[in-house]
Formats: sequence, C-alpha cells, structure tokens
Amino acid sequence: MASCRAARRKQRWCAQPLTPLMEGPDLEMQHQAISKKEKAESSSSSWEVIREYWSRVQRSVAGGSSSLSSMSSLYGRSGSNINNQCLAAKRQDLRLLLGVLACPLAPIPLPNSNSNNTNPIEYHHIPQIPIIIKDIPLEIRTAHYIIQQYLAATGCSSKKQPKILKNMYTAGMVRMICYQTEISSGKGGGGVKTLGTRSVEKGCFVLWQMSPGMWSLELVVGGNKVLAGSDAKIVWRHAPWLGTHAAKGPQRPLRRIIQGLDPKSTARLFAGKTRCLGEKRIGEEDCFVLKVAADREAVMERNEGPAEVIRHVLYGYFSQKSGLLIYLEDSHLTRVVVGNSSDHYSGGSSATTNSCIYWETTIGSSIGDYRDVDGLLIAHQGRTVATVFRFGENSTQHCRTTMEELWTIHDVVFDVPGLSLDSFIPPADIWDTC
Repeated sequence: MASCRAARRKQRWCAQPLTPLMEGPDLEMQHQAISKKEKAESSSSSWEVIREYWSRVQRSVAGGSSSLSSMSSLYGRSGSNINNQCLAAKRQDLRLLLGVLACPLAPIPLPNSNSNNTNPIEYHHIPQIPIIIKDIPLEIRTAHYIIQQYLAATGCSSKKQPKILKNMYTAGMVRMICYQTEISSGKGGGGVKTLGTRSVEKGCFVLWQMSPGMWSLELVVGGNKVLAGSDAKIVWRHAPWLGTHAAKGPQRPLRRIIQGLDPKSTARLFAGKTRCLGEKRIGEEDCFVLKVAADREAVMERNEGPAEVIRHVLYGYFSQKSGLLIYLEDSHLTRVVVGNSSDHYSGGSSATTNSCIYWETTIGSSIGDYRDVDGLLIAHQGRTVATVFRFGENSTQHCRTTMEELWTIHDVVFDVPGLSLDSFIPPADIWDTC
C-alpha cells in the first residue's frame, strides 16, 4: 500500500516551459519540449511556425501546381500517399479552427476587476452610471444609456430577481467549418488561387463561471479536446498539439461569456471607455453601435517575440427595438517582423532587410434566440464567422482563410451546488513556472 502511494506521488505533472498564449492560428505541433535555457532563444517559435507554413503556401502557388499538388506541398511530403495527405490537411484545418474559435479572449479586462475579489455580491453589482454630466462627451453618455437599456432588457436590473447568482453552468453544441484558403499570387494584378477543401467538424462544450474572471471551458471537436480557464489571476489554455500556455497581458474575460451568456459581464465590459459610433442596420434590426478598444499599454504587454499587437477593438450592436445585443465583432491586428525577407513572404524578393507581415483576425458573432432562465434573458443560439487575413508591404500579396462556427446552448443552470474556488485551479505546470 505504501509503495502504491509512493508511486502516485511520483506521477505528478512535470514542469513544462511555456510560451505565451497566441490568439492567432496555431498551425503546427511542437514535437519536442524546449528546456528553460532554450526557451529564451526560441520565444518566437509560434510565429516561426506560421512563417514556415505560409512559405510552403507561396512556394506551391509560385510553382503553378494543381490543387492536389498544393495540398501535398502544404500538408504532406512528396512521397506520401493521397490518404495521408488528406488526413494531414484535415488535421491542419481542425487545429486552425480550434486555435481561432475555441477560446478567444475579449480585448480588454472587465473594469474595476480585482483579482483578489471573489465576493459574488460585489461582482454582480453594477453601479448606476450618471446620464447627464456636462463634462462627459455626448457619445459616451449615449453609450452608457444604451448599456442601461441592455441591462433592463435582459432582466439584470429587474426587482423581480430575488437573489444574487453565485455561479453558472452552460453546456452546448458547436459545428465548425473551415473554408478554402484564398491566396494571392501577386502577379498580373494579384490573381487569387484557392487551396484546401471545405471541412466540417462537430462537437460540444461545457462552461463554468464563478465571480469576476473565474471560468473554466472544456471543448471537444473532432476528437480533440481544448481546455481553458482562469482563476482571476492567470488565463491559460491547453491543446493536445501545443501543451499548456499562459496568456500575456492583463486578465481578460472569455469571449464566449460576453456572447449573450452573461449579460452583466457584457455590460461591465462596455461600461468602461466605450463610445457610441452611431447607428447601423444588422439584418432586419436597426442597432446602436458601441466601440471599446484596448489601451496601448495593455496591448504592448501582449507582445510575443517578433509579434507585436497593434490594436484590438470590440464593437457591440444593440437592437434599438429590443435593447438586446444581437451582434458582436472584434478585430485583432498583429505585426510580425521577419528577419530575412528573401523567403516567400515577399514573393521571392532577394532583399535581406527586415520586412513586416501583418495578421488581422476578425471575428463576428450573430447572437439570438434569447430565452428566460431564472429571470434573465440568455442567448441560446448564434453564428460566428472568423477571417484570418495575412498581408505584407505589397497589398497585392495576401492570404485569407474563413472559418465559421454555429453554436447552440441546450442547458443553463445558476447556483450549482458544490462549485468552489478549487474548481478553477490552473494546471500544476502553470504554477511551477510562475
């Protein structure tokens, strides 16, 4: 018995070197663990993998190969059979889907969030925002008024709500689609070719939330499980092909939470430095458009090696008729400095000076099917479309990949018994490297 206990003690997780969480596409598996001494020299490994990925793409396009040959150059090896190439291509698309759509974060942290505060009363208390203040610009006052209308529409400010909600459990289904990649050849006016095929994957997810910044997500798609969570101090993510990664910069909420699942978190996110940009029609709804952007200081904390985050902006579209949030869009722009532009990033240029490649990830979510759950209106259905756009100094040379996610919520439960702070403890390897 004593020997069994000793064996169990040895079966603890080993400390793993971490690279910062990359919110863009994760395109390759890092097969070998990197020692702590080597980690400082390879902090840009994630972006180096992406650089190699698109170098293969540009080589296949420049060679004028067929669609199958392009897939072979992109995913497989010259001696591989067609089945292996198709399986590799499907696996690559799935990693791209999960890297972009599985667990993206909001651009900014929740205002007035204290990482040591786990009091549910303080978390769910949203202060009344003064509407008529002469020193506040009109666009800010208008935005605050729209947020108050959103709280009233979702039932958050209703007197009928008898108690403070301490935690939330959500379960749902997802259907992810990765479309063909459009690649500009940069010749003759920038002709566009397509690579890959349309791939569809189905899955499910479970989301737990408690107090500000404490959440845990498990998402399974195509036989791959992605885990992510936060204990209000550190945000982390684990993928089978990348291991565990910690997010850099300030602690930010999960984007899925503000997609109609937690109206009070959504209101707190827009209650900060938000502005009303005017009106816009989304589908058949006339909406007010609110904008909130990450501060420059917070954006700079998220830089990773040669990758520099330029901006991260969030737009919320609130229906003028119902007051509900019906569309959410965020744009994330990153600049990557390439040390040697003689590769296929620059279309085969022989220059040796540094060049810049830009990655813009745009995620737009249509939110609907609001249903009453214990006095609150919770969105139960939506559609998210993400576009990863890569371009360089020459605008005719670009690459665009489009992904789509259809999500449905089938179970929402508040105040789950037994859910405690211990349910949100990060993996052991995170703490060992902090």
